[in-house]
Amino acid sequence: METDNNTRLEPGKSSPLGAYWDGNGVNFSLAAPSAKAVTLCLFDEIGQEELAQLSLNPSEEGIWSGYLPGGAPGLVYGYRVSGVYSPEKGQRFNDRKVLLDPYARLIVGRYEGQDEFSDASDTDTGAMALKGRVIHEIYDWGDDVPPHVPSGQMILYELHLKGFTKRHPGIPEEIRGTYAALAEPVILDYLEKLGITSVELLPVFAMADEARLTREGRVNYWGYNTIGFFAPENRYWSGRPGTTPVSEFRDMVRALHSRKIEVILDVVYNHTAEGNEDGPTLSFKGIDNAMYYHLRPDNPACYENWSGCGNSLNLGHPHVLKMVMDSLRYWVTEMHVDGFRFDLAPTLAREKREYSINAGFFRAIAGDPVLSRVKLIAEPWDLGPEGYQLGGFPFGWFEWNDKFRDCMRSFWLHQGSSLTEFAQRFMGSQDFFGARERLPAASINYVTSHDGFTMKDLVSYNHKHNEANGENNRDGSDHNLSWNCGEEGEAVLREVILRREKLKRSLLVTLILSQGTPMLVAGDEFGQTQNGNNNPYCQDNELTWLNWEQADTGLQDFVAQLISLRKTHPALGQNRWFTSEHSDFVMPDAGIRWLSPNGGDQLGRQWSNKRLFSMGILIRANDGSHPCLILLNASVQPVIFRLPPGRWKVLSDSSSTFENGANLEFQALLPGHTIMLAVP
Repeated sequence: METDNNTRLEPGKSSPLGAYWDGNGVNFSLAAPSAKAVTLCLFDEIGQEELAQLSLNPSEEGIWSGYLPGGAPGLVYGYRVSGVYSPEKGQRFNDRKVLLDPYARLIVGRYEGQDEFSDASDTDTGAMALKGRVIHEIYDWGDDVPPHVPSGQMILYELHLKGFTKRHPGIPEEIRGTYAALAEPVILDYLEKLGITSVELLPVFAMADEARLTREGRVNYWGYNTIGFFAPENRYWSGRPGTTPVSEFRDMVRALHSRKIEVILDVVYNHTAEGNEDGPTLSFKGIDNAMYYHLRPDNPACYENWSGCGNSLNLGHPHVLKMVMDSLRYWVTEMHVDGFRFDLAPTLAREKREYSINAGFFRAIAGDPVLSRVKLIAEPWDLGPEGYQLGGFPFGWFEWNDKFRDCMRSFWLHQGSSLTEFAQRFMGSQDFFGARERLPAASINYVTSHDGFTMKDLVSYNHKHNEANGENNRDGSDHNLSWNCGEEGEAVLREVILRREKLKRSLLVTLILSQGTPMLVAGDEFGQTQNGNNNPYCQDNELTWLNWEQADTGLQDFVAQLISLRKTHPALGQNRWFTSEHSDFVMPDAGIRWLSPNGGDQLGRQWSNKRLFSMGILIRANDGSHPCLILLNASVQPVIFRLPPGRWKVLSDSSSTFENGANLEFQALLPGHTIMLAVP
């Protein structure tokens, strides 16, 4: 819009926060209780030239507002916030910095790591700062209906929006790696054939790269560095005429819903991209630093760093909690997503320092008519005091279960977990999730995730190989419980190759057939490798982009078959607890029996045998359908199993599928028949 010296703001409304067009003008509203003055800055279309500075009016609630008659969608704006600059008291006001509206729906510009963004600098950042663009997009959702997948039937699939499609040969090159690519029929067909019910997207909120990475020519590929909680990340937009990042995101959601696939967003409300006290002033830090962040009580110039990323967002403040709740509701009501995975979730429940299951965040979610009905998944740890909270989240929440991950890696790759530990994890980790009326589905079971080795690398490397990250291989976890099976990296020896294939399949069978909610990582089903890099957060290249042309289609079919077995056999994936007595792990419930290899006897005292790594699991469903028998052997010797009474068919075999293909011939096995389980 054109402005002149006579442009004035009329009194505005303090609610809703952000910039809203009402058909005649735009209302601007910003929460900044400690500010002395707030100035609205209007810019040209590309955000370079500052056209006007207009003063907002304060209200008793600490909200500043103003109404711009004639303002319209497309207007680019930012704020200058004035107040005391006193870092030692927690305040970092500097009106030389143009600040991004926390409620901006679309962001103009990109942070390039410039030193001028330091709050101690006198340099004006007007031309280079991130700004908001006023939008008003009408979208026809048509017959879009949320899939509402029952919690006990979810098959989660974690993927990076760009990396998943960037190298896919069946997608037009100009849209690969974008929201539009994930809506392509070839992708929808693939997910549907695999059996996925719910995709969990790594962060897609507007983000900013760390200055260090920018200087080194890298980016924050994973995206756990949010700067805009209401705006989709622009770099995932195709730029096609007639579309916007918002419309293209909505098209993607609608397309996935058309195949009954849920969209769950990995969200980062525990910290922002502004980093620690030496980080840039892009938005929150300059608007009201002491409100938005947890500051150290002994030194308010420094931040509590429970996230490990420099700062921790303060949801104990009503304005900050409201922003998070408004953001979540926006993505559900306006963008139709089906749920959220909360990164470092304990931080969200620290109103001061201590984690509390009664925190305002949990109470607000539980009482919200919109958010209480969507999928809520916690990463149940952070770096704060008592930061490990597996099983400590409210009723209705799911949680990533790293105990399952470590147990299954140890059991199959090192014979390190006992049968008792294996059984606990296989049956849904009742020791963690049985309280507060939570069911097995609350446990998100996984063997790999974006953070760590891929499934192929897990059986191909003894050590991480992160040199490409530029941190001298110091980054990433050293506790991987991996095994290279005899050769580090790409294998040459046939026995090593075969052992790896068996182990991958054994891990996948355990994951998909365990009680709880299984989560696959995109690419694990066809042998994706990251060449031993277990922390490729800054690798936006072919190291992390899925290599579809070299996919192991046999493994792919094997995984699809396992998912189909879980879905079609009621005995598998039951969302109920089986009765247990933890002292010797006898389970008298008629729905399950734990069998020793020598016949139909229950394991009994053999639970305490630390050298036993073989057993059978006989599971029955409540509906009287066919029982399922799972036989496993993680020992170093083949084991002969005597089958229990019944007529059995082999539906899946992790030791032979990779050689014989996915089309197994079903074999009837008579009562008392024996079967040999090979060495994995």
